[in-house]
Amino acid sequence: MTRPRLIVALTGATGVIYGVRLLQHLRRLGSVETHLLISAAGVLNLKLEMNLDRKAVDALADAVHPVGDIGAAIASGSFSTLGMVVAPCSMRSLAAIAHGFCDNLITRAADVCLKERRKLVLLPREAPLNLAHLRNMTAVTEMGGVIFPPLPAFYLRPASIEAMIDASLARVLDQFAIAHDLGEEWAGVRGCE
Repeated sequence: MTRPRLIVALTGATGVIYGVRLLQHLRRLGSVETHLLISAAGVLNLKLEMNLDRKAVDALADAVHPVGDIGAAIASGSFSTLGMVVAPCSMRSLAAIAHGFCDNLITRAADVCLKERRKLVLLPREAPLNLAHLRNMTAVTEMGGVIFPPLPAFYLRPASIEAMIDASLARVLDQFAIAHDLGEEWAGVRGCE
């Protein structure tokens, strides 16, 4: 039986740790076949933020696609996937997705997810947001995409940066109904009336 496939893209926004840890967790869980894309600015951020080279991150994925390879399997709706996560998602990639540019394999794969009504989850990293950013987020949401800013959940009392990252990634995996061990479902608290 074939494993379900998930496309993971890292673009030029700060926060490549989200994409890297997502790939690490998916590799460890082993339940999903990952297809990786990294933009040129994403490669730069891997070095700047995590002192990682491209090969180290490529090794975490089951398949790696060059961003310029518009003829890749993931550019077609006939290639079945659960969908796609862009973590982090730059404002440039967000704008291209929102306006259907399909100017590289990242934006084409995202467009395929939208047209095939597959889950597309974008983790935008920018602050403050200008009106163009907000309108692009609205456009992607209206097309069925999920805008998922990776914000820390302090009520979980994370003990490390990795714990904060993983709390967001647990919710991302929940978007695709991928079973994980990154955190438990919130049980609620009593006495908050």
